[in-house]
Amino acid sequence: MSYQLSAVVADVELLREQTAGLDHAVLAALRQDFALLPVTPQLVEELTGALPDFATGEPSGAQPFHLVLSPTLAGLLARWSRQGPVAYLEAQFAGGSGHQSSVVWSGGEVSWGPHFDDALDRPRAEWPINAALARLGAEPGPWIDPFAELGLHLESDTAGWLAHGRRGLTADYWDELAEEWEVRQSGRYQQPDDPGPVGD
Repeated sequence: MSYQLSAVVADVELLREQTAGLDHAVLAALRQDFALLPVTPQLVEELTGALPDFATGEPSGAQPFHLVLSPTLAGLLARWSRQGPVAYLEAQFAGGSGHQSSVVWSGGEVSWGPHFDDALDRPRAEWPINAALARLGAEPGPWIDPFAELGLHLESDTAGWLAHGRRGLTADYWDELAEEWEVRQSGRYQQPDDPGPVGD
C-alpha cells in the first residue's frame, strides 16, 4: 500500500483564519484541534502568485522536500506562525520503502528542521513527522505515535485529504467505522430493528 503526503498542519483555528477566502484551501480535521491543509499546485499558485517548483531528483538530506519551498511560500508560512507553530510535512512510501521530511515555523521563523529520513531506524519519536507534530503541541494518547494520534494515517494521499475536508469528516468518523467493522467481524452486530435471538 502506498502513502503520500504534502500538507501544512497547525491549529485548526489558525489555519481557518489564514485560509479564509481562498478558493483552493481545503481544511481536513485532525484530532486534538489540529487541521491539515493539503498542499496542491493550485493552492501554491493562489498563495504565491506563481506555479510551484518541484525538485528534479529524489528528496535527500540536502533537498528534503519534493516541493521546493520558495522564499515566497516559506515567508508566508513563517508569517502564519506568528499566531502559533506551523509545520510543513511530506512523506512518500510504496512497498515498504520511502521517506518523510518536515519543517516547523514558530514566532515568524524556522524553529526546527528541515529534517529528512529515509531509513526510519531511530525511535519513532525522532522520525521527522512525529518530531514536528510534537513541536506543534500534539499530546500523547492511546495511539502508537503523534502521527496516528492526530489521525494522519486516515487518508493515503492528497485526493483523500481533499475529500476528507470537503465532506467535513473527522477522525472520530473513521474510528466509529473501524469499531463498527470490528463488531461486525466478531458477530456481535445487530441491525437496529433486530429484536435479537428468539427466546432471550
